[in-house]
Amino acid sequence: MTKRLAFSLTLWLAAYAGWAQEGYKTLPLNDLSSFKAQAGNWMIVGDVTMDRNLSIHHEAPPVETGKKKKKSKAAPEPEHPVKYTSGQGILLNFNDDQKKDNLVTNWTHGDIELELEVMIPKGSNSGIYLQGNYEVQLLDSWGVKNPGFGDIGGIYRNWENEPAKAYAGKAPRVNAAKAPGLWQTIKISFQAPRFNAAGEKVENARFVFVELNGVRIHDNLEVPRLTGGPINDNEVAEGPLMIQGDHGPVAFRNIRYRLLKPANVALSGINYEVFDGHFESEKDFKDLKPTSIGSTEQLTWEVAKKDNEFAVKYYGALEIPADDTYTFSANTGNAMKLVIDGQTISNYYERGGKPVKLTKGTHSAEITYFKYVSWASPNMGLWVESSNSYPQALHAFSSFPPASNVASPIIVETGNSPRLLRAFLDFKRDRSQRLTHTIAVGNPAGLNYIYDMKSGSVVCLWRGGFIDATPMWHDRGDGSFRPIGVVEYLTSKPTLVLPGQSSANLELNNIPDFRSSGYTLDGDGLPTFLYTYSGASVKDKSKLVEEGKVLQREISVENAPAGSQVRIAEGSQIRKLDNGAYAIDGFDYYIELKSAQEATIADKGATKELLVPATGSVVYQIVW
Repeated sequence: MTKRLAFSLTLWLAAYAGWAQEGYKTLPLNDLSSFKAQAGNWMIVGDVTMDRNLSIHHEAPPVETGKKKKKSKAAPEPEHPVKYTSGQGILLNFNDDQKKDNLVTNWTHGDIELELEVMIPKGSNSGIYLQGNYEVQLLDSWGVKNPGFGDIGGIYRNWENEPAKAYAGKAPRVNAAKAPGLWQTIKISFQAPRFNAAGEKVENARFVFVELNGVRIHDNLEVPRLTGGPINDNEVAEGPLMIQGDHGPVAFRNIRYRLLKPANVALSGINYEVFDGHFESEKDFKDLKPTSIGSTEQLTWEVAKKDNEFAVKYYGALEIPADDTYTFSANTGNAMKLVIDGQTISNYYERGGKPVKLTKGTHSAEITYFKYVSWASPNMGLWVESSNSYPQALHAFSSFPPASNVASPIIVETGNSPRLLRAFLDFKRDRSQRLTHTIAVGNPAGLNYIYDMKSGSVVCLWRGGFIDATPMWHDRGDGSFRPIGVVEYLTSKPTLVLPGQSSANLELNNIPDFRSSGYTLDGDGLPTFLYTYSGASVKDKSKLVEEGKVLQREISVENAPAGSQVRIAEGSQIRKLDNGAYAIDGFDYYIELKSAQEATIADKGATKELLVPATGSVVYQIVW
């Protein structure tokens, strides 16, 4: 098996990562004209910060009485965790006992795809209601071990007691929540309930999927009844989007949506040619005579009548219902090529591709599929979507059944003690940035990180499961592994920055004068990494704090050249907050410096770096 193939078992025939960009509308946040009138708790602001350490459920501080502490009614009001400034671009709910209305759009929707960013302060609560009826919960759920329907991303229950009317809600698969005060991304694909001509419901509402911070937390979830607190008494074909405003502050930005309809594309008149043999490219069989020919009503690999060592060429008519931009995507066990009207949309292992504009009418389609990897499934699926439609399958159901995989995953868990595993890592899932000397450190608390022993850097950390080792151990493998969960990629640049050094000139996996000395394990089984770099000796140890929710890193440097610094963060934006923490990449994660050094923010053009002098021990925490 070629290395290229190992990374191409899922073939994307166009720019489709589950979300096409055509057809999306941005909800303007320069004023509140997109929403119905409300009590005044909702406002448009230009900037918002939320101190992660301050709860909205604050209490007056205790005072000393001589015998025991008691609460003082005269104590000053504690600082509020939410601060904002005037401007545009951010939707903020700042409710109180008198002003606490929900926010309702002026427009209604049926099927919809919605994506937005949300910021939640410590202890706060809100919700997004599709059609005003079906709630996706928003809650500060940071660090919750076993999330329920009431945690962020959960589909909320209703309050009916009769079994025929009750809905128990649905917990998210995993807790993908970030810390309070950070921007979190939510993507929702929702299918409205269906009604017949008599107004009778014939199909329940459905969350096609819900993603939180890049993690799929619901998939094909049917919701048979209204959830708690709906805007309507009954289910409807269309309803407004509603955001809960009576439970606590919450902020939103970058709200986008598209209203969906069926694609209604058809692939018909399909003829095929089957070639038997081991083919790794089209040129291997282009001059051969087919072993069989025929026609099929639906696109399927099954016409090959074998599950390996074959190629099939299909010729058909693609019926397009309207002028639009169409995006084609595929999932196969090997490789597929799609040509429409003589234009190659994607060429075998190619990732990305491009959407294609097609006019109403009939277009020629040519599909080439070959399969030669014995352990991979022969399944072949082809989907299409327009600028405002769900992906529509163009293949037979049996050609790519739901939940079919090319290989059963090989999952590595930590157990009751820390676990270390060495392998390659494709930094930011980019094969061109493969790191060859990484080691994953798993913790029973579920907060894990990967360390690059060729640069002395923590390159990513995540919360959730430990490692997907399928690419490394399945069949011949390729030596790489993948984190499981909400992954935050940091930097692959060296942690120790030498005076006058330009990181742009450092080669990946090849930093001059850098020598790893391995690591030692403490009594808890946690590693301290050791290395030398241009005469400096470095000890680098990380541990969990705040009940396992935060990673604390301590870097001890000896004999460093004068002017050396420690790089503790890198990002397109770095902002120092009022509480002394630093927000990285527009509140993607926090850095909190715990040692006595003074940090500086260095401008490196497109990126910023947070640097401290390499003197003694540098201690900082990564919070996300």
